[in-house]
Parts: sequence; structure tokens; C-alpha cells
Amino acid sequence: MRKLTYLVACSLDGYIGDPAGDATSMLAYLDEEYLGHLATELADTLPTHARRGLGVDDVPNTRFDTIVQGRASYDLALKEGITSPYAHLRQYVASRTLTESPDPDVEIVADDLVGRVRALKAEDSALDIYLCGGSQIAGELLEEVDELVIKSYPQVYGSGMPMFAGTGFAVTDFRLASVRAFGNGVLIRTYDRKR
Repeated sequence: MRKLTYLVACSLDGYIGDPAGDATSMLAYLDEEYLGHLATELADTLPTHARRGLGVDDVPNTRFDTIVQGRASYDLALKEGITSPYAHLRQYVASRTLTESPDPDVEIVADDLVGRVRALKAEDSALDIYLCGGSQIAGELLEEVDELVIKSYPQVYGSGMPMFAGTGFAVTDFRLASVRAFGNGVLIRTYDRKR
């Protein structure tokens, strides 16, 4: 069974963006050390144009072969004229409002997202599934999340878009697997789901 990994950037107080979802303040932390780590350890999770910019666009996928993201996350690329932002992965966009995909390499999942993710997890593959966000689909898929990789930026937002929206109160336990600290104050924490 493949893992669903929610890899997300957030503030110290657990927000992935301001109330409108904007997280551009976190870009200030993309220094040489941190970018080097992203390029070597998390290259699969970088958009294709970012991989190209870092010189790793021809590096084979080592961790993920599939991405699931929400409409708001996908819209960030569409606003830049990019219809296939993760061309190195199989791309799924969860949306009830986007009726037709603007790119043949991007599949729209309009209903039963949980069922679609369960089918993807059941596929025979050595690589896992990257849940890119956003907040709403992460909340909808919380029971399917096997691993959390949280890139914590040393900022406090005070309010904004939570890591998991719409879940209501429910305790879900994870086990700390690793922590990586960077000179710029960013921490990458990895947690495995306790089942």
C-alpha cells in the first residue's frame, strides 16, 4: 500500500497562509542551504519550473510519482499560465467547480476524492503520493494521510488558513520520525501516522 504524504509549509502557529491563502512571506527563507536541501531531498515536490531553475529537472523521481492538490493550489499555477505545474508527476486536482481540465496531463477529481485517493494508494508502485494542499482537501483526506512533512517557518500569522480545515475537533495521533533544522530558522519535521 502506497503512502499519502501531506507535505506542507506553515507558520509556527500552524497556518499555511493568511486568511486568503497567501504565504509569500515564507519565500524570504529560501536561502542557499534550504534550497539545496529542497533540490536534493525533496525535488519530487517542487513544481517543474522550479526544478528547472534549480538544475534538477532531469533528476528521476525518488519519493513520489503522483500529486493530489486542491483547486486553489492549482490556480496559483494557472495564474502564471502554467497548466501542468508538476509535469514530472501524475497530477490530480480536486475541484467541484473546474469542470474541464485545461491540460491533458491533469485529471480533475470532482467527487469522491477519498475513494480516488484510496484507489491511488492501492496501486502497485514503489513511489508514494504527494498531497500538496490545500487546507480543505487536507481536512477531507485526514484519515488517509499516512505521513506529515511540515516545513515550519519562523513566523507567527495569528490567523489564516489552517493546515487542516473543516475537520471539527478530533484527535489524530502521529509519531515524530525526524527533525531537520536550518540556519535560517526553518524546521522540517516528519511524522508517521499512528494506526
